[in-house]
Amino acid sequence: MKTVVQTVLGILVLAGTAQAAPFTLTSPDIKSGATIADKNVANSFGCTGENASPALEWKNPPAGTKSFVLMVHDPDAPTGGSGFWHWVVYNIPADATSLPAGAGKGDGPGLPKGAVPGHNDGGSPGYMGPCPPPGHGKHHYNFTLYALKVDKLEVPPNPTSAVVGFMANMNAIGKAKLTGVYSRKK
Repeated sequence: MKTVVQTVLGILVLAGTAQAAPFTLTSPDIKSGATIADKNVANSFGCTGENASPALEWKNPPAGTKSFVLMVHDPDAPTGGSGFWHWVVYNIPADATSLPAGAGKGDGPGLPKGAVPGHNDGGSPGYMGPCPPPGHGKHHYNFTLYALKVDKLEVPPNPTSAVVGFMANMNAIGKAKLTGVYSRKK
């Protein structure tokens, strides 16, 4: 009897660990929780980085994923509560598994076919790297990849980041997140 109980318990433990691998977002350029390199920092507002978007890679999106949305947000920006959107890309095809370094340049020549670069809070399409105010402390840059149940977001032409974020959340079946940090002394 003891052997049967042990066997059943062993099977239950193994069944519980046989879940799907988690949906993850990683980067060879930005390590989770680490300082973002100058190559990925803005070249505006007094910052002198290269403003190159980092390479991003993702694995194990949820079953049923039909497209992705990437949103990069700094919740620590002193904007009265809305933070600052640094990069928005929507309608990324479901078969994409990465974005190369520099894909966020302007109208997105390095983006997968069909992907649409949204406007950042600096007012232009594409990636705008970190550049917090001098002496404002450490800012967190949340790279969030949404796996969606729709092929394309139903948004108006030139939507705001808030509209893209709202529609992404309404259609999300999974999210993967990577956070880098950056601070500026002067």
